[in-house]
Amino acid sequence: MIAVTDLEIRIGARVLMSGVNFRVAKGDKIGLVGRNGAGKTTLTKILAGDGQPDVGTVERIGEIGYLPQDPRSGDPEELAKNRILNARGLGDLLMQMEKASLDMGSVDEKVYDNAMRKYGNLEEQFQSAGGYAAEAQAAAIASNLGIKEHILEQPLKTLSGGQRRRIELARILFSNAETMILDEPTNHLDADSVIWLRDFLKTYQGGLIVISHDVDLIGDTVNRVFYLDAIRGVIDVYNMGWKHYQKQRESDEERRKRERAGAEKKAATLQLQAARFGAKASKAAAAQQMVKRAEKLLGALEDVRETDKVAKIKFPDPAPCGKTPLMATNLSKSYGSLEIFTAVDLAIDKGSKVVIIGLNGAGKTTMLRMLAGIDKPDTGEIIEGHGLKVGYFAQEHETLDVSKTVLQNMQRSAPHLADTDARKVLGSFLFTGDDVDKPAGVLSGGEKTRLALASLVVSSANVLLLDEPTNNLDPASREEILRALSTFTGAVVLVSHDEGAVLALNPERVLILPDGDEDLWNDSYAELISLS
Repeated sequence: MIAVTDLEIRIGARVLMSGVNFRVAKGDKIGLVGRNGAGKTTLTKILAGDGQPDVGTVERIGEIGYLPQDPRSGDPEELAKNRILNARGLGDLLMQMEKASLDMGSVDEKVYDNAMRKYGNLEEQFQSAGGYAAEAQAAAIASNLGIKEHILEQPLKTLSGGQRRRIELARILFSNAETMILDEPTNHLDADSVIWLRDFLKTYQGGLIVISHDVDLIGDTVNRVFYLDAIRGVIDVYNMGWKHYQKQRESDEERRKRERAGAEKKAATLQLQAARFGAKASKAAAAQQMVKRAEKLLGALEDVRETDKVAKIKFPDPAPCGKTPLMATNLSKSYGSLEIFTAVDLAIDKGSKVVIIGLNGAGKTTMLRMLAGIDKPDTGEIIEGHGLKVGYFAQEHETLDVSKTVLQNMQRSAPHLADTDARKVLGSFLFTGDDVDKPAGVLSGGEKTRLALASLVVSSANVLLLDEPTNNLDPASREEILRALSTFTGAVVLVSHDEGAVLALNPERVLILPDGDEDLWNDSYAELISLS
């Protein structure tokens, strides 16, 4: 259970929200919605105990499972399987049981006797924590989230950001937490995993707060909606499902507009009359009363929600380059004994649009990182053509320095830009005023996406390498990005689970991993996008 009382959150001088009061009890399934930057992620961090409000209190009762947008918790040396199992304390117990089992084979009688006693105690603890049935449940959750068995046997430090996120999600779902807080849980999940997650959340008995731009997930799972209005700085609580909320919110906005229009008309009449009376000394008192009444009328009104601002994104003309600015020959990559792909050839022509598809773990992100020059292939080489200028968008925002401010990140990407020009570009991506002085580490996922895209815009890159660029974005921002991409005249290599993003790009070719086959794009590949 979570109880919030008189909460206020500030970022610098800006009040994100104030006067917030609500409870999350067993069976409450809350969809937390609002535009990017409204404070959804900041609020969930505070609810989970990872931050403190400026004013007010947050009371937590029972275990809380929190999935942040950028999970970096856990011992990097810990096996992925144990990370999940340790949500109930089972992982360490299994490791100790395995060690005791080995010691039971010792020829040393003392070691043997100690191991026998220890194993019996450990097994009893293991069974009381759920035993092998719980272990099987954890394996089923991992499988349904698209986590392969070989991934479970790897240390966390060897996993990609997307794999780490799926591990953390599996851990939380397995934990039996009384309350779950999930920030964009469908990121990095394929279509089958998303469908399974919806069904899991439908039957979940505890309290749930979920942030997601997956409208189907919200529509199928939540029974309450909290709308965080960034303009008014308040949370509107709707004790109803998603479809009813949409109708009610529209009605509320119409009511506020009608009330404001009526009150403003009355106030204008009173103020006009007061101005007439004010000229006569005998009626000065009446005039003052009219002015106070007008102020009271206007002061009692609820603010009308303004239309959300949308980033104005426009990619400039790319830097001049040769006919084929980027080539790759005979690329292969393995992690230990695990082969990702072999003998992949690729040519990115000037202005071409290419989509990379493949199942989770096929190496799509690895391929982009190689093309960007971040990772080195085991075999083969990347050949840079004449005038090549690469712009890389990482799905985990690795191109951003989280210790530096928004403005410093922009200046790092474009040192040629004057301070004023950098601020103008950031302003078009909705970073205004004190926002540019915020550390990148405190930004929401959507804000990090906007900052990373702003860095690409000023780069004049002629080859864009984009890894899930629409993750964490509200619908309006997503549409703006897709519109900008559709008009970009440079080359684009895209990895995305977002079928709409792929179709908006209007690709010419497709690269299928791990086989490395190239083909001309056709509509049949669209069906594979969400499944990849």
